[in-house]
Amino acid sequence: MVYLKSEYEIELMRKSAQLVSRTHAEVAKHVKPGVTTAKLDQVAEDYIRLNNGRAAFKGYGPRKNPFPATLCISVNDQVVHGFPGAYELQEGDLVSIDCGVELNGYFGDSAYTYIVGDCTEEEKKLLLTTMESLYLGIEQAVHGNKIGDISHAVQSHCEQNGFGVVRDLVGHGLGKSLHEEPSVPNFGKPGSGKRLRSGMTLAIEPMINMGSWKVKTLRDGWTIVTADGSKSAHFEHDVVVREGVAEILSTFQYIEEITKIQLDQRNS
Repeated sequence: MVYLKSEYEIELMRKSAQLVSRTHAEVAKHVKPGVTTAKLDQVAEDYIRLNNGRAAFKGYGPRKNPFPATLCISVNDQVVHGFPGAYELQEGDLVSIDCGVELNGYFGDSAYTYIVGDCTEEEKKLLLTTMESLYLGIEQAVHGNKIGDISHAVQSHCEQNGFGVVRDLVGHGLGKSLHEEPSVPNFGKPGSGKRLRSGMTLAIEPMINMGSWKVKTLRDGWTIVTADGSKSAHFEHDVVVREGVAEILSTFQYIEEITKIQLDQRNS
């Protein structure tokens, strides 16, 4: 079932999304060579607690194998759900960080792919294309359109630029639960799927590979990597379906004030 949100609920979700966005900015201060991914995770957990939130991912999942950390930190060929740990960031790494919080009973969820130092022109193109596809998808998240319109906008832009669009993982609704209906694939046909209605709240999140779209899951049961070892990028915003123009609740502006790397042209 899809839950339409009232304006009061949307304001609560905005606060959750903004806390996620500010948490990303705190983490961004530490994304540099030699820093462990465990350190980044601790920074996020401390900041969320300081601001009266709860880490949404920690303990999430099956009882026998819950996710163990505050952040999903996925480096290079890891697409999503990577475990923070002893790994030290290296020059040229692409680091996808996904953060979720619960605040006042509502969830926020946003992801951003960071460059450690510098990277190749093709890797920069991957990041830029993935972010562009996110906003192209968001442009379609308006009342009367269908889920497939979002999906097609993401897929067509990324594939035209030579990148692989992950099929096995999708965006989702969110609100009082971290994952609600509907699912929001990053591939599909325009005019297909569930019709969008004002008040629907979605986490739109392109996951795009430099090579093939195919992925596999590691033995930890969580970490998903590209099947061909190519690098991957992941960006995610929380969005409200509206009449005419979708509303974005999260922001990358806080991150880019720290990194000085402005992929998000909306802030220019």
